[in-house]
Amino acid sequence: MIGVNQQPTGNSTEPSDADSLASILGGRRAAVEATLPTLAFLIGWGLSGGNVGIGAIAAVVLGVAIAIWALYRGRKPRAVLLGLLGVAIASIIALRTGRAADFFLLQILSNIASALAWSVSIVIRRPLLGLIVGSLLRQGPQWRKDPALSRAYHRASWVWVGQYMVRIVVFGTLWLANLPVALGIARAVLTWPLVAACVAGSWWVLRRSLPAGHPGIRHPVVPGETKTPTNPPADGERPPASTAEQPHAPTVSGTEER
Repeated sequence: MIGVNQQPTGNSTEPSDADSLASILGGRRAAVEATLPTLAFLIGWGLSGGNVGIGAIAAVVLGVAIAIWALYRGRKPRAVLLGLLGVAIASIIALRTGRAADFFLLQILSNIASALAWSVSIVIRRPLLGLIVGSLLRQGPQWRKDPALSRAYHRASWVWVGQYMVRIVVFGTLWLANLPVALGIARAVLTWPLVAACVAGSWWVLRRSLPAGHPGIRHPVVPGETKTPTNPPADGERPPASTAEQPHAPTVSGTEER
């Protein structure tokens, strides 16, 4: 088992906690797929001389194509459909207002909601980072019973609040200035690159917050529970006997038992 402050050996095949956190909380492919409909909207809008309807059709058509491909590749239907629903709602908003910049309004509102949700979860001591990672690792509430890990998730969750705040400020400023092309560029830059930086930053905070010798996010340490030995006996070697199984030493006394 690789601890938080240990380096993996050359023959270790178990992924590190940093790799696990990155795979759980962010994916380059999903981020690119989420950005492509936005690019299609801007291309359709630009080539048609500013026709929002053409841009919306282009975004929805590409969104449907990506959804079909993702389902074919075995992605979870709920996640795929939610992504497609987001593209459809963004297109409807832009069609209703006639402003290309409003295609990004849903993105701004979702980041505001996410920032509030993460902040509230930290304040009530139910950090979303712990809830999400613990759920995906099928740990249930075990991580909350580990004081050190719970505290680490509490601190690292602020990194994710910061991510949403960056997007809110940048997207909000460009939206108020009615700059749809700049919004599209910002969307691309602040999707996967920002998520990758956020994963790295939150992992650094987690690592710094956990005490030396802690086994990491995959192995919560619950006070009072018996720990599983980290070094199993070699093949053919008999494990040490428990206290109940060990022979008792003969009793030395002045009188013999009768």
